[in-house]
Amino acid sequence: MTVVPNEAVVIREARELHRSGVDASCAGQHRAAVRDLRRGLSLADAINPVDPDIRTDWLVARIRLSSTLAALTSETAGPTAGLAGLDDVRRLIGQVADPVLRDELFGSVGHNQGLLLLHAGRTEEGVAVLDSALHHEERRLAAGPDEPRLVEAVVKTLWSRGTAHTKLGSVARARQDLDRAVWLATEHGLTTRAADASYALGRLDLRIGDVPAALRRYESSERSYRAQDLDVPVLLGLHRAQALMAAGLADEAGSQLDGVLPVMRAEESVTRDLADVELYRAVAAYMTGDFGVARTMAASARQRMRRWGCETCVANATLVALRVDTVVALSAEDPNTAGSQAGGETAAESGAGAGGSGGVAPPAVSLRVLARRALDFADGLAVPRLAEQAALARMLAVRLEIRRGALDSAERVLAAVPRPGRLTPIEHRMLRRLCRAELAVARGQHTSALAEIRAGLTDLDHVRDRMGGLELLSGTALHGRDLAELAVHLVLSGGSPRRLFAWLERTRAQVYRYEPLTRFDNPVLAERIAEIRTLTQSIHQAKHEGHPTAALRARRAERMREANRLGWHTGQWGRSRPVAGLAEVMAQLGERALVSFASSEDSLVALVVVASGVRLARLGSWERAGEAARMLNADLNALAPDHLPPQLAAVMSASARKQADLIDEQLIAPLADLVGDRDLVVVPTGALYAIPWGVLPSLHGRPTVVAPSATAWLAADRAERSPDGRTVLARGPELPAAVGEIDKLGAYHATAALLSEERATVANVLAALDGAEIAHLAAHGVHEPENALFSRLELVDGPLYAHEVAGLSHPPRQVVLASCELALNRIRSGDEPLGFASALLASGSHMVVAPLSRVGDQACAAAMDDYHRHVAAGAEPAVALAEAIAVDPLRRPFVCLGSGRG
Repeated sequence: MTVVPNEAVVIREARELHRSGVDASCAGQHRAAVRDLRRGLSLADAINPVDPDIRTDWLVARIRLSSTLAALTSETAGPTAGLAGLDDVRRLIGQVADPVLRDELFGSVGHNQGLLLLHAGRTEEGVAVLDSALHHEERRLAAGPDEPRLVEAVVKTLWSRGTAHTKLGSVARARQDLDRAVWLATEHGLTTRAADASYALGRLDLRIGDVPAALRRYESSERSYRAQDLDVPVLLGLHRAQALMAAGLADEAGSQLDGVLPVMRAEESVTRDLADVELYRAVAAYMTGDFGVARTMAASARQRMRRWGCETCVANATLVALRVDTVVALSAEDPNTAGSQAGGETAAESGAGAGGSGGVAPPAVSLRVLARRALDFADGLAVPRLAEQAALARMLAVRLEIRRGALDSAERVLAAVPRPGRLTPIEHRMLRRLCRAELAVARGQHTSALAEIRAGLTDLDHVRDRMGGLELLSGTALHGRDLAELAVHLVLSGGSPRRLFAWLERTRAQVYRYEPLTRFDNPVLAERIAEIRTLTQSIHQAKHEGHPTAALRARRAERMREANRLGWHTGQWGRSRPVAGLAEVMAQLGERALVSFASSEDSLVALVVVASGVRLARLGSWERAGEAARMLNADLNALAPDHLPPQLAAVMSASARKQADLIDEQLIAPLADLVGDRDLVVVPTGALYAIPWGVLPSLHGRPTVVAPSATAWLAADRAERSPDGRTVLARGPELPAAVGEIDKLGAYHATAALLSEERATVANVLAALDGAEIAHLAAHGVHEPENALFSRLELVDGPLYAHEVAGLSHPPRQVVLASCELALNRIRSGDEPLGFASALLASGSHMVVAPLSRVGDQACAAAMDDYHRHVAAGAEPAVALAEAIAVDPLRRPFVCLGSGRG
């Protein structure tokens, strides 16, 4: 006996499977979604209703199931298969008699079709289809009540069309669509869709170069998803990484993407999305010089995109491999070959070399072959859709042609590269300037080359002026690194000390050219920090009571990561200061000398500026000096503990002295006649920031100040002084007894405020620091590599962040960091030193005393006692520190940063 299925029940079950399939798709569970949709279609195909009303319901269910399945199938089978499936669905819609319902279905299918076209890189076609879909949806909405389902359909299509306009650079249209999507979703209580549209507005902000606004949008959307107990879209991490890369923060972007990739792989994410993440991970690796990872990720992304059928995506992945091969070829010693690390033909065609960073390098390839490959690639791209990719490939060919001496060819190719438009990314602008400058250099037109470099760096200044946080300000230097290096190389070859001084100041330590703005408020950030402190106290209490702390620590770590993200766009900075002129630096120096180090390729030089003039000294190998600096730092760390066995202490002391002697001989001895016995202001470069200068024999007892640039030093040295200001002495928890005895230091200062034990809370310390002249902070410190403003000192109730000290109305003029290595922890492009101390200097403090390497407890206490005693006796801080260091230089590796005057 044949059982006739209940048609209404079947249709209802098919609808439920459609809904569960959509939910699974939104959660990134691609296989489960496809399984549910196919089951739903199988159910629907098992019946063939005759009753008109039931048949309409049946048709609608089949149309919705088929439409969603076609869209999802395209994620693995490619957009062509998905679009063909949607064409079949459109024919089904023709069987629906109700014109209002037909409009709704045409709108829904049109939306899916438009999305497929966008994902396939066919953006203009996608916009046209979305225009039609929106027309159908709005006509359906006008024909009946404002059902949330219908409003949601309109919001989704507006979101998709706004995203398409963003890609096309149609800023006004994109903002109009996305603003309307946010308004409609908010008005009808569709909070998830409002978060989606706001998230898309962040991508628009990024498209127009407003990185802080984009990061704020992403953060706000993430909070909205979490508030609704929804999973945060995994691709939000990708878009946040794109914003960080736009600001030059490639390391941080790579970390973001490294967190996204395993999640996507575990959740069986769709091919296209996973390939996008791999592609941008390749770009981040390229930006940081990790060429093995760049090749591997680009190869994987290209393979996925080729299977999926997106021409634009394949082009982008191929470009990453071409960029890697070009950089490696240009850095090779032999100008006619790419050297042992260059990517061969296979690398550029497949998007990969031999694998990861530890793999075997592909075969060498001539510059001519690589340039031809880049040009063939550019010529094969469809324009105007892929015009930006073609322009980038041609610029790579220009650099290769210049290197091999084919200048006429390079000039012809460069002429085919269009002038940048309003929305052209900054890195493309910089590359075009670099091509023009390198071509001018090759033709012997150095003045023209420097003019191109100057124009490029001015463009970069405009980008930097829009950045919010300290990290964003500093990161942008990455985009101008090649231009800056070329400028220094050109000026050095000319041998003019005055021109070199001007260009060094123009290209280094840009953060310190901005006047700090204090009192920037972010209630969400303040809430997160308060929560971190509460969790810190809970951890201490649980530890004291013998309870588990793992869950508390995990929650604190998550809140810390969120605070770091908020910090990227929370900071505000004032107007930029003019670059210091040589004449004003000479006038401010008086009896002091400024020594500014610089390197070009493997050559190290020093500019020596005194009141009477400026001289240039050549100091030999940059690599040799940098290696000695690193070894000295390692030896000082090993020598630091108080109770080393005598034999080991003797060995480490001898090794440290040897490195100090080598550095002294290479860097200081050649300058003896130029600096005489003057006090010094030192502007290091790169690895030289790790040198505690008082350790060098020639500088024992000589007052020496370290500054990131002459411009930064001049601003700090000119600042007004308040000799009657108070002194604050604060001690954090769990310090060794010797370091923690700040009460002894209080005897040297008549107005000292002592904060220790339970009184050393964050609130009390901040209140005391506001307006203080001297702040001595003895506390454990933690450097935050992702955001210097979130480096912190541990106080009794939790962390005190650098940005909180910087945010005071009147940050302390002098800060002494007694027991932690927070002097200079990271050097970014543009010789931008970042850490707790540099964050304080950039934000309004004028001098920071801190160790550059580990210090033993007893040595630290003795050095601080000597230092405060000398300051109390009237010595300038730089003089007081020099005298304190000279007692035991190898075990007192302190430096004076900023200005050395009290």
